[in-house]
Amino acid sequence: MKIRFIEPGNRPYKPTILNYFVYDRYIRTPSVGLNTLATIVKREYPDTYMYSESISKIPMKDLQDANIIFISIFTYAAVRGYQIATYLKEHTNATIVMGGLHASMNVKEAVNYCDYVMLGEGDETILPLIKMIQEKKKPDTAGYAWLEEGEFYSTGKTVPPENIDVIPDRSLIHNYKKMTKHMTIWPQVHASRGCPHNCDYCALVRHFGRCVRKRTPENIIEDIKYSIDFFEKGNHRIVQDLWITDDNFFADQKWAMEVLHAIIDSGIKYRFNIQARYEVGFDDEMLELLKKAGFFELDMGIEFIDDASFETYHKKSTRKEIEKSIRNIQKHGLSVRGLFILGSDNQKKGCGKELADFVIRNHIQGVLIQSMYFVPGTPAYEANKDRLIHRNWAKYNGNTVHYPKQMTPYELQLEQIDASRRIYSVRRLIGAWLKEDWMHKVLFTGEFFWHMSTRYDLKKELKNLPKENMIEKVNKNAMEVLHNA
Repeated sequence: MKIRFIEPGNRPYKPTILNYFVYDRYIRTPSVGLNTLATIVKREYPDTYMYSESISKIPMKDLQDANIIFISIFTYAAVRGYQIATYLKEHTNATIVMGGLHASMNVKEAVNYCDYVMLGEGDETILPLIKMIQEKKKPDTAGYAWLEEGEFYSTGKTVPPENIDVIPDRSLIHNYKKMTKHMTIWPQVHASRGCPHNCDYCALVRHFGRCVRKRTPENIIEDIKYSIDFFEKGNHRIVQDLWITDDNFFADQKWAMEVLHAIIDSGIKYRFNIQARYEVGFDDEMLELLKKAGFFELDMGIEFIDDASFETYHKKSTRKEIEKSIRNIQKHGLSVRGLFILGSDNQKKGCGKELADFVIRNHIQGVLIQSMYFVPGTPAYEANKDRLIHRNWAKYNGNTVHYPKQMTPYELQLEQIDASRRIYSVRRLIGAWLKEDWMHKVLFTGEFFWHMSTRYDLKKELKNLPKENMIEKVNKNAMEVLHNA
């Protein structure tokens, strides 16, 4: 049984000098989730291998005689995933299985491009599916969907796995070890799944659930050691940093502290960064442990800077509390990176400058800015699907894709460009080199070029964005209908 895993890239890997400076243009870190599933399958089926268009081209020749090919897609990579699946259906005899967040949440679309869709997390359903395919049987347990003579069948979403103590075998990913010399990809470890909160735009809580499931501290330490060794052995990386990629690592405070103590007791000497909600900034004991364990930065999902937007999208935050949290985190010697969204119903023209002023005033040392995003299956998508400009998923990667209430789509894209330009100006780059520590000198420089690249892409998309607002669009369409009548 020959089994292959594929992670499509919205922008498939392409060798270029830019890969050494710009993250997320032609090079990204491969999916930990898909790597985990490949690891599970490898235990039972030795001829198992994974290709990620984040770091390599897919050698189609190797796929020609595969028995089963798994393709995992996020929304922004769905179009590319469908292209690959269509090609493989036409040029191989393999059974094509799609999964991942977008396929699972938008199953009636994805099922048209493959033989089966895996619903939810596949840790406990992937091996039974392989066995059923081998035996030429149809699934009769939860976790799958398919078309049969044009009719849609689904066995329903499976219960999320409780035991997630699987260390992904990075060596299963084609060219991964070779690409660890690039400074624009990082070691990553996912320690828990799920989030207890319920923000309207978040797809992860709909996919992984609100019940947080954790790996054991011992298993996490083993994974951290392996990941560091995988990246560091034979390399001379300028920046040493491992990213704990959990959606909400601090949801279970007791467990989080156990993990941090385990890192400290292990003697691992490395830099770490981690995603966090603002509440951790009020926990002095946790912040002290983070600093002692080697963490230098918290990636805070701030999203908005106005209380009205927090309320609109059911995110339990306030601007005052966030700023207070940031100050306390910095007081403990940790830096803050901000993850932001522009284009909420409450924002107006000028929101890009307001965001930049907030970032600079609060000394947030790095940012990710995206226009409001809509993943099928989330409350935000259902509430706004009539306001979407299109459903070309390839452009759901930070671009403006909807009609905001108080701006035109064109204006919103300009606000995102303006915020990026103000935060990553040449003046601030010089300031970083004069004032910041070595780590943040390097990080700000890399992000300076990354944001330059991102702004270039955002500017290219401007010509495709409407310059009228939703009301003007409706009136225009009505006039056209009357004219044609």
